[in-house]
Amino acid sequence: MTMTNKKWAVKRITVNLATQEAEKLDKYCQQTGRPATDVIRELIRSLPISEDNKDVNR
Repeated sequence: MTMTNKKWAVKRITVNLATQEAEKLDKYCQQTGRPATDVIRELIRSLPISEDNKDVNR
């Protein structure tokens, strides 16, 4: 049996979605067979980060 190299979550967040947003996420997850957590993580990873502004929110 091989062990996966999965990291534990460092931060848990709650997101308030409008009905339409929640329905769109649910529909996408149903169509792709992917869990919402994976979809949201992928979207966050795809956010562009400018090198000039990387310290703005610290």
